[in-house]
Amino acid sequence: MNFKYIIGIDLGTTNSVLAYAKVPPSQESVSEDTVQGNVPVVEILPIPQYVAAGTVELRKSLPSFLYLPTDQEASQYEDALPWGRDQAGGLADNDRTIVLGEAARRRSSEVPDRSISAAKSWLCHSKVDRRAPILPWGADDSVGKLSPLEVSRAILRHLIDAWESAFPDAPIAWQQVVLTVPASFDASARELTREAAVAAGLPKERLLFLEEPQAALYSWLCETGDRWRKMLHVGDKLLVCDVGGGTTDLTLIAVEEEQGELTLKRLAVGDHLLVGGDNMDLALAHLVAELLADSHSLPGGPGGTKLDPWQSVALWHSAREAKEILLAEKAKASHKISILGRGSKLIGGTVSVDVPRDRVVTLLTDGFFPKVALSDRPKRRAMSGFREIGLPFEQDSAMTRHLAAFLSAQGENGTVARPTHVLLNGGVFRATTLEKRLFDVLADWFPDAVPQRLCPTFELDHAVARGAAFYGLSKNTGGIRIRGGTARAYYVGIETSGLAIPGAPRPLKALCVAPIGMEEGTECDVPSDEFALITGEPVPFRFFSSTTRRNDKPGTLLDASHISAQNAGEESDLAETDSMEALLPRENSDDEEVPVRFQTRVTELGILELWSLATNSDKRWKLEFSVREET
Repeated sequence: MNFKYIIGIDLGTTNSVLAYAKVPPSQESVSEDTVQGNVPVVEILPIPQYVAAGTVELRKSLPSFLYLPTDQEASQYEDALPWGRDQAGGLADNDRTIVLGEAARRRSSEVPDRSISAAKSWLCHSKVDRRAPILPWGADDSVGKLSPLEVSRAILRHLIDAWESAFPDAPIAWQQVVLTVPASFDASARELTREAAVAAGLPKERLLFLEEPQAALYSWLCETGDRWRKMLHVGDKLLVCDVGGGTTDLTLIAVEEEQGELTLKRLAVGDHLLVGGDNMDLALAHLVAELLADSHSLPGGPGGTKLDPWQSVALWHSAREAKEILLAEKAKASHKISILGRGSKLIGGTVSVDVPRDRVVTLLTDGFFPKVALSDRPKRRAMSGFREIGLPFEQDSAMTRHLAAFLSAQGENGTVARPTHVLLNGGVFRATTLEKRLFDVLADWFPDAVPQRLCPTFELDHAVARGAAFYGLSKNTGGIRIRGGTARAYYVGIETSGLAIPGAPRPLKALCVAPIGMEEGTECDVPSDEFALITGEPVPFRFFSSTTRRNDKPGTLLDASHISAQNAGEESDLAETDSMEALLPRENSDDEEVPVRFQTRVTELGILELWSLATNSDKRWKLEFSVREET
């Protein structure tokens, strides 16, 4: 270990944070600047960023917004940052000036067609080309769009520049970096994140991935020190409920015992849910729009005040601040929201309305954390046979129904997984009203043993980055680790043989090649019959995964009904992930179809290698993609 700092980076959907910890020179030499009261010192890096044209300030988080200034505006964002200007280059031939952070977030309410947000969610959206310039989504091509990969790279590059500006004698390439990803990210999204990170300048050989819910728990462990071993017991199950601005992540972690010592093991992760604080802001914006339309005191009389699309976007961003004010513990009975007018034909000037706190509390608690039964499931309905292509936002905003589905899916033998403790994370839970409602629901579900809350004192917005830095320390000093291996089982699609039917493709079966929990640095032969590998021509290879099929072993062969349901959009325990088209080399004409068996290996870097081994020769072919779940 020859680095001076461990750096934890939370590349968030709404905000990004960088935390860091100084590495003790040795276990025997621990100074006060690295440890206080047996707890490692983890700091949050203040990040320089534009808050307005020509004005730079330090903030402890970087809003994950990117603004594409016009040629006339660009000069206002080129001189004030310590390192000069932010650039969109790195993955493409593009060195244009861009704006990141608070100023970009503010401009998103004014010029939405030149603003990019939620790039992280686009990065895991497999229905679009994530390397193509598609953002801002729906904007005219004349704005000069960027790819989700480029935007992610640009945000990380800003964080790197902020670090090297503050620590010029400690280049990030010489440090250990832990980058967090959602627990629900599939293999493709993780690999794209890694690609963006390396292109931004993070050290390829010293870059680790960590699941965000695990990072939140590591942050609690850092704060608690060894006291956690007295607070938790063998058999306990921890539910980490992470509700951020754009996504919700659910994770179950078990407390086990190994050689007389308590250990932690990640049992399960939920689906990638695109529902969070941004949905709440939009719901509040709709409420305010209704109040404006119903107001008798505004120009036009009852029903006379209507917002144009520009003002509606501005209202959405104003609702974010109003939500935090109205949900605060000692909030006033109402809060005034004002929207600027846009000319005499619409509204002569600024329009305002007082928003009652009680209506906001009811809207957000009942809309997002309703009291539902444990048997309830998220509602899914087709509104139309045609739909705009865009992010796959959840149709059901009720997070409690998603939680009920997760706990039910992770139970064994028809039972429901019962958490004994809950750790909340994400800015949404700064609102004690929402926190209380969630625990009221859990109390209704488990009245005989209500889950206890683990109560951190740190800022929830910073927990993931703090936990990532602490994890890096633990990994290098032999501290507590959360074990788990792969959070999913992985399968390869096998085309069935049989008579051809006009217009109908042959069904696919799914062969398990890696079970849930397969550890890094291990390999296994996949017991199965021989299968034919097509070589010498481009052919599709389809891969699937499951977070619930815990009993499948390498060699388990699922019949075609599992993939048929998945293809038809019906409820299925398999999800397609990272399928590809590849041409595997053929050495002679006899190699068109080669009989093979499979061997899999998860490397120390979290790469799943799927080897096809010829049974009639010593030839072998490899396909690989990242499945890292915990480093």
